Order: sequence, then structure tokens, then C-alpha cells
Amino acid sequence: MIFFINSSFNEKNSGIEHAQLKRAALFRKHAQPFKLVFREWNPTIHYFLAKVGVNDEETLVMFDYFQKAMNFPEKIIQVKDLDFGLLNIRYDKEEEKGRYLIFQEQQLVARVSYFTEDSLERIRSVEYFDGFGNLYRVDFYDFRGFLSLAQWYTPDNKIGTEVWYDIYGQPILETYNRYNARKNYIKTGWRLIEDNGAIYMFSNIEELTLHFLNRLNEKYWRDEKANIFIMDRTHLADWALLNLEHPAYTVLHLHNAHMSDAQDAMYSMLNNFYEFSLTNVNGYDAIISATEKQTQDIRKRFNPSAKLFTIPVGINSEKILREKRLPMSLRKNHSILMTCRIAPEKGIDKVIEAVGIAKRKIHDITLDVYGYIDHRNQDEAKKAIDDAIEKYELNNCVHLHDYLEKEEVISVQKEHQVYALMSVMEGFNLALLEAQSHGMVTVTNDVNYGPNDLVVDKKNGYIVSFNGVEEMAEKFVTLFSNETLLQSLSTNAYDLSQRFSEERVWQAWQELLRDAATKKVRKITPIHKGIGEQNPNNEKLNDSLR
Repeated sequence: MIFFINSSFNEKNSGIEHAQLKRAALFRKHAQPFKLVFREWNPTIHYFLAKVGVNDEETLVMFDYFQKAMNFPEKIIQVKDLDFGLLNIRYDKEEEKGRYLIFQEQQLVARVSYFTEDSLERIRSVEYFDGFGNLYRVDFYDFRGFLSLAQWYTPDNKIGTEVWYDIYGQPILETYNRYNARKNYIKTGWRLIEDNGAIYMFSNIEELTLHFLNRLNEKYWRDEKANIFIMDRTHLADWALLNLEHPAYTVLHLHNAHMSDAQDAMYSMLNNFYEFSLTNVNGYDAIISATEKQTQDIRKRFNPSAKLFTIPVGINSEKILREKRLPMSLRKNHSILMTCRIAPEKGIDKVIEAVGIAKRKIHDITLDVYGYIDHRNQDEAKKAIDDAIEKYELNNCVHLHDYLEKEEVISVQKEHQVYALMSVMEGFNLALLEAQSHGMVTVTNDVNYGPNDLVVDKKNGYIVSFNGVEEMAEKFVTLFSNETLLQSLSTNAYDLSQRFSEERVWQAWQELLRDAATKKVRKITPIHKGIGEQNPNNEKLNDSLR
């Protein structure tokens, strides 16, 4: 089995999740079984995955696995289905807050919140209050309709113990929150009860993750072929995959620049998400980069014994490549587009400065930015954007919009002429690939990795220097002053999108799958077992300790 490891999946996702969806569609088309593995607890994950075409057979959530909820049939539980053990209770609805207040006479008994994702008012959570009005417990329900997690509160209103239940209402996993020696309130332990009654104690979620991955490796074991574990978010399993009980083919997937300074591949500090993995790089079987340039930089800096593969994370479907081409003359005149997180590293404020400079000659130039706001550092990115708009008086031509769904993104890409990018670092940039596949001309800075590979300078767009705001402005003026040139680059953008066709990307994946098939596997009997678990000789571990 092939496992792609990530944290979670929500309504709004980053490039890694979008890359996973494209890959899933490719593997599905070629009848190659896979599992999207998610570590974090998320009561709505199945709802949002189903919306984008991922079914339960392709999904494996760590908490689902222990809760026996991997294929739970949907059940709708509403507020009137709850039993509070009291007579004469009253339900006061607060529709604007998506919840009910439960009273017995004037005493607040509970607050019941419901999911607003649909109109059925499925229970999301229940907050319970004692006779003095103190919150003592909060129950959280899975969107599919079962009690999933209960949080018990301490007298000083902190979450003390958290208990996850299986679909039959039995507690199976607990974690404990305590003050450590530094007076930080943290999770200090995990307790797991397995199906056979064995009890496991873990110091942290990393140890629990290792146990989970060992279980997956065991469950899907085949003597003739190793399971493949690919880390899409490396920090979730980098240590665990180095310590599996049984052999497996383990892969470090680089979705971003592996160093802190993307322009100094050899000597700058490592990206903290990849630091552990790259320090222990020879413990993995393979490393995937999205561009050949990053693959070569990894080889030069680390000279790993692990196999190196270049596999684009972006894929242009046959449907997209066959679409009717839309000429520049039918698009919004002199229009620029960005679809990305509103984050400091995306350099949106610099693109706005370039627009401001270009506006002196192209008076009707416009920029539309679509994406959700990253609120880090007290809205640093949004403040820089506002300052740039004010500096160049661009309120009438620069517009910020909310996050778009996939089909909506395609629509705006077909409406605009030029896609702009001024990032500090990239791993590939799916949005840029998609924009090119719809005929958009690109102006990007020379940044590792992706943009300076996706853009062929003077063919399907322009590459300016790393902080080349003035240069970008000049390219905007050049493009919008020459309709023939703009159309020529758009035609090339369509043509060059064939580089990332399904067939070519699948060929790249085939190379890795063939290498994985050569790994020799030999099952080893585990040494460490939980309290009460049977060993191969049918003797209990605690019997042997007496």
C-alpha cells in the first residue's frame, strides 16, 4: 500500500493539500491503490474530503483508526436527541451563533453548538455546566454522527483530561494536560487501549504516531512487496519512519525550499520543517523534489545515499490540456492576478508596488488578489499590502478577495491576462502552473524553486531579479503595450503546459514505484508490547515480569 502522510484537511487548504488531490486523481486514474493518511483529529475531515471527491476507502485518519470509525455510516444527531437526565428543560436557539442554550427553569444546563456546513443542525459540541454555572466538560461530535472527544475541565478552567471514544461509546484514547517544570501547560502523556485489551502509554504524540504507523505497516503487510510511506508534511512522521518495527520504503517529499534562504541552497540554515529529516537523510529510502533544480541542490549539499527523484507536484489533466484556448483579446484588459495566501513570504506588497509604478504608463492596469489572510505577526502581510496601496493611491485598481474554490479559481484565471509572483521562497507553485495551463502570461521573480522552472523566460513570460520591483513594472508595461507579444506568450503558455501532462508525471512516479518494488522486506517479531498484550508464545508480558 502507498501512504501519503499529512496533518489534516479543511475547507481552506494550502498547496500541499491541493497537490495531494491532483496526485490522488492521477493514481485513481491508473488504478494504483493509495491512502491519504492524516494524523490530527478533525471532526469534519470526511465531509470536506468528500466534497473534493476523496472517499473513505482512500482516507485513513489516525484517530479514526483507533476509534473504529474508518467507514462509519453517517447518522444525524440533533439537539433533541440528547438526554440531559432532567425534566422540563427548555431549548433557546441562538441562530446567529449556531447553537442552543439548554435551561432547566433559570439554570443553564448546557450549550449545544451545531455544524453550520449544512442545514441539518448536526451536533458539533455540547458544553456542560454544573449547578454553580461552571463549565466542567465539553463533548465534541464527529460530523458523521457519534461522540468523538470529551474534554474535562479543571477548577481553574483549563482542559485537564481529553478522552476519545470509539463508535460504540467506549474510551480508547486519553491524553493528560499538566504543568511542566517550566510552568508550561502541555500534554504530558497518552494512554491507548487496543482492541485486545492491551494498554499502551506514550510520552507524546510522536510515540503514538510511531505506534499507529507500525500498525498500518503490519495491517497492510505483503511479504513480496514493501509498503510505501511518503511524508507530505515531513514533521509529522520524520522520526517515526526512522524507527518502524518492520521494513518499509520511506520517502521524504520536499514540498518547499529546504533552506531558510531560498537563494542560498548550499550554505543557509535549513528550513526547520526539514531540518531533522535532512540531518538524518540516509535513514530514508528516497527523496522527492518537485523540480530538477532542487534535486541537484540536494545532491550537491548532502550527497545522500537515498535515491533522488524529481516528480512535479502539479499535474495538468487531459481535460484541461484539450480545452478551447481563450485569446487575450477576450479577457479583462491590462489585468493581473494573484491567487495565494495573504502571507509575508508571498511578496504581494511588492507586486502592488510594481503595479503602482506601471500605472504611470498603463492607466487602466488592475490587480486582483484572491486568498485567505495569514494573521501571523499581527497581520504583517495585510498591513504591508495596505501601505503599498496607500503609497501609490491604488484603491481603485487593486482589489483583495476571499479564498476561492477550484472551479472559481479556473474562472478568474480565464478572465485575467497576466499572473504575477514575487515570493521569498517556493516549492513549486501550483497556482502558477494552473494559470499557465489557462493561457496566462507570467511575470515572476527569480526564486527557488518552481517559478524559475515553470517560466521559460521570454517564452511564456518573464523572470525578473529576486527583488526586482522596478523590473516587474517594466515587464507589465511591455506586455500591456504590445498586444501581439502578449498573445504570443499566452500561446506559448498553453503549449508549454504539456510538460506537466498526466502521462509525463505518471512516468516520473513509475520510476519511484519500480525502485520501491526492489526493496527487500523481512518481517521481524516486535519486541515491545503493551501491558496485557499476548506475545507470540501466548504469554502475557506482565506475567514474564513477575
